[in-house]
Amino acid sequence: MISLDISQEEFAERVGVRRETIVHLENGRYNPSLRLAMDIAEVFGVTVEEIFRFRKE
Repeated sequence: MISLDISQEEFAERVGVRRETIVHLENGRYNPSLRLAMDIAEVFGVTVEEIFRFRKE
């Protein structure tokens, strides 16, 4: 598991979304755009594939 020692609010600020968006992502109720996924990966210093699993629905 990848983690940072910051609040959801600070994380949301870093990736340019509202805190509620982070909550929805964490709970699996929202699929991020490619841009947001890339921004999240950049904050963590990893690749998109290390954070998100892509599934065919």
